[in-house]
Amino acid sequence: MATMQDNQTWSGRFNEPVAELVKRYTASVDFDKRLALFDIQGSLAHAQMLAHCSIISTQDLQDIQRGLAQIENEIINGDFVWSLDLEDVHLNIEKRLTTMVGDAGKRLHTGRSRNDQVATDIRLYLRSSIDDIVLLLKAMQTSLLNLAQHHTHTIMPGFTHLQVAQPVSFAHHLMAYFEMCQRDVERFTDARKRVNRLPLGAAALAGTSYPIKRELVAELLGFEAVCQNSLDAVSDRDFAIEFTACSALVMTHLSRLSEELILWMSPRFGFIDIADRFCTGSSIMPQKKNPDVPELVRGKTGRVNGHLVALLTLMKGQPLAYNKDNQEDKEPLFDTVDTLTQTLRIYADMMTGITVKPEAMRRAALQGYATATDLADYLVKKGLPFRDAHEAVALAVRYAEQKNCDLAELKLDELQQFSSLISDDIYAVLTLEGSLAARNHTGGTAPQQVEAAIARARKLLAG
Repeated sequence: MATMQDNQTWSGRFNEPVAELVKRYTASVDFDKRLALFDIQGSLAHAQMLAHCSIISTQDLQDIQRGLAQIENEIINGDFVWSLDLEDVHLNIEKRLTTMVGDAGKRLHTGRSRNDQVATDIRLYLRSSIDDIVLLLKAMQTSLLNLAQHHTHTIMPGFTHLQVAQPVSFAHHLMAYFEMCQRDVERFTDARKRVNRLPLGAAALAGTSYPIKRELVAELLGFEAVCQNSLDAVSDRDFAIEFTACSALVMTHLSRLSEELILWMSPRFGFIDIADRFCTGSSIMPQKKNPDVPELVRGKTGRVNGHLVALLTLMKGQPLAYNKDNQEDKEPLFDTVDTLTQTLRIYADMMTGITVKPEAMRRAALQGYATATDLADYLVKKGLPFRDAHEAVALAVRYAEQKNCDLAELKLDELQQFSSLISDDIYAVLTLEGSLAARNHTGGTAPQQVEAAIARARKLLAG
């Protein structure tokens, strides 16, 4: 009969086995096994340090290396047998290693605890995930640039309050999302620095009495620094919260773009069409083409935002140092990584499958008196104070509304009743093209400025 000591590394302290319900409730192996390869990576560095410090023998190190290499192959090939009885990824690997190499496997845990071990694994996992996400963000940016470069002269209405405000180019609109993604790249790059600090060596909470060299482990694992306080090292999850906050912002940006794609695809706008492979139909209405991907992105944004709140709530009441509560950090963190990477991957592809309808965009830009501000600016340049110009144009718009026509369709004498400063050069100002061209400064929607912005963006991505 198996003893408790056979099943748990800590069970010698207890006089009865863990209840089956409790075992299932407290086990994390079903989800934390995705950390397995990172756990092996950390263990190899730890073992190398132990041997360097003469805490374990060279033979022990070689046995550990041989055993972990075989375990890694078993995990990659799907041959590794995971046991719920062994609670988590760490004990599963340790048990398998001990079975394979004997006492050397038992010596591997010298000078560390599962507390600093799991913190190290998560940091290694997140560091790798950040690197993948940054690449996916750049792929998304490239898709935006590739679409934008064809539409620097495609005019659409810019909106405030979802009301027609001023004309912009479609490329200029897309470049706003490029800038959002660039800030996301910068945030993740900065957050990576705080992720990339080694907690291993903090042991359970107070450090270890063995003569270890944490800096050597940090160097072997590519960490930029070691965590400076052992209590903080094992209990800190700031890095996970910061990662999730960065992810929530990316999803928020993509959700905003999703909302616009959904509106633009609607027949009420008709600005774009999304490729069929990203849409579905209706079970009852044969004419329907539903933008399912953008709609799901909106929904999944709430999911990631929820994970951020869950992690903040998880940490808010915890005293130092490690508590079992922290087991609950992994599922929201893993789901955030999965949701964000899948969303970015599909979005970069979806942007290449967008068909733009310039005529519909132009028709919409001619509605809502989008060049009214240009008329006001024209009057200011002629010497009229802006507030007076604003009032004059407001009256002109009301007049045009009553005639059911655009400002550019009013005759010169009709416009002059609102200001004697208006002359026949006004019609160049009131065109959509004239409105765009007038905003010829850094960040403006003039075609040459947008083309320059695209060129800068490509140089940024290439660098």
